[in-house]
Amino acid sequence: MRQNRKDEVMKRIRYHFYDHQMRCGSPKITYLLHLEGLRISSRTVSIYMRQMNLRSVVMPKYRVQTTDSKHDHPLAPNTLNQQFKTSKPNTVWVTDITYIPCRGGRLYLASVLDLCTREIVGWRLYNHMETSLVMGALEEAYKAKRPAPGLLHHSDRGSQYTSKEYVEQLKSYGMESSMSRRGNCYDNACIESWHSILKKELIYCNPRFKTPEEAYTAIYQYIEFYYNRKRMHGALGYLSPARFAMKFTDKSAA
Repeated sequence: MRQNRKDEVMKRIRYHFYDHQMRCGSPKITYLLHLEGLRISSRTVSIYMRQMNLRSVVMPKYRVQTTDSKHDHPLAPNTLNQQFKTSKPNTVWVTDITYIPCRGGRLYLASVLDLCTREIVGWRLYNHMETSLVMGALEEAYKAKRPAPGLLHHSDRGSQYTSKEYVEQLKSYGMESSMSRRGNCYDNACIESWHSILKKELIYCNPRFKTPEEAYTAIYQYIEFYYNRKRMHGALGYLSPARFAMKFTDKSAA
């Protein structure tokens, strides 16, 4: 009887592991098992996963410099000041650029993340780091969410974010600019963490993309169909960003 239960639990562990494309460790799989009514500890799930040789993807990090702060553009103060908790969506957005390896040439991803829901509200993938890259991500985010004036927009001091064109776009949207201190990655830790998740769960565990089109398709599917809608987030009570955001929609409708 005990062996039958273990076999059934291991079957469910294996299902959730591959359903999340080998991206979930024992804590998240334990949570999913609890939702199914199975009483089991994270430690036991971890033991079973080792017995089945199931290990979530973990890959080494590498960095390509994407911040050009050697410019004479005006800078905004660090208003965010590492206050990463906010109670409402579309009140604080954080943004950054990261490098995406591709055999067909270097690619760069600009992302805009809502600090409350941890949803990626806008993004762009181009083969350059010019201002149009970050402008495109910002415009996509604004059109999707239409935030009220007063939203705090936080970025690093890169020349793209300090450019006259970008600053004027922020003003036209009624957004307040905040910028990290020079050389302090902790000031923008949440978006740095998001890019690390993307690379751990998608980029590093796949062969280098052959073409920009292949990279775009994979990143689109990961962001729009997995990360935003399905991936459980520890800071959100193991809800996905989309499910967590629904709480605020339900409140406003009540």
